[in-house]
Amino acid sequence: MATLREIELRLKSVRNIEKITKSMKMIASTKLAKAQRAMEAGKQYGIANKEVFEHVPSDKPTPNKLFIVVSSDKGLCGGIHSSVSKATRRAVANAEDSPLAAAAPNDSQVSADSPIMVIGDKSKAQLHRALGGNLRLTFNQIGRDIPTFADAATVADLITQSGVQYDAVVLVYNKFVSAISYESASVQVKGAEALKESSSFSVYENEDDATKDLAEFSLANAIYAALVEGHACEQSARRNAMDNASKNASDMISSLQMQYNRGRQAAITNELVDIITGTFSFY
Repeated sequence: MATLREIELRLKSVRNIEKITKSMKMIASTKLAKAQRAMEAGKQYGIANKEVFEHVPSDKPTPNKLFIVVSSDKGLCGGIHSSVSKATRRAVANAEDSPLAAAAPNDSQVSADSPIMVIGDKSKAQLHRALGGNLRLTFNQIGRDIPTFADAATVADLITQSGVQYDAVVLVYNKFVSAISYESASVQVKGAEALKESSSFSVYENEDDATKDLAEFSLANAIYAALVEGHACEQSARRNAMDNASKNASDMISSLQMQYNRGRQAAITNELVDIITGTFSFY
């Protein structure tokens, strides 16, 4: 049984942890409001991007897919990183049975050797254990604050220069559902070849460089939209995680305080008994 001194030290430790979790919850709440505003603005990039590909359909199959997993470098935010990691593992293992297959229902099954690039150290560590051979490029220090289009453009540029061959890019990210929930989602961005073979796009006499630049710009748009939405999900999940941690700490403090009071009462009672027993023994 723990001594009163041990219980007292543990109480002090849990109270300090509660102060930290409450502070982190307040910080996350403030950041969430900013992240939601950035997400609403960033979604316009994704909507515009989607409209471009809706108006330039292509029958070219895209069996060679490059998966880009959008996470972050920070933890203490629940299962936000596990969500996209599990979705990526399912997609690579079996595209037909995976929810991510809906991004391109007419395409052939994704190869088990599909290249993967990861934004964020947390998902990188999780995917390295199961799909270490598929990792081609990883990014960190992205989105320490609210992600910007410059961050997304830098990532898109490095992907283009990496030399990895792909017909389409599948972005796996966390979709913001509400302030208390999120879900893994994906969006597919086809490459320059798909744009070239589109009848709606080929009527314009564009040079190859223009088509290539448009494909890279579309990729940057999609990455930016995924980054800002994933950032909002992360702040929401961190606020909820810190709120739950604070409640658990409060419950633990109540339990330890009761245990401490009972122990203290028992010790005082034993001392009184010893004093009374000693007094009667004296007489």
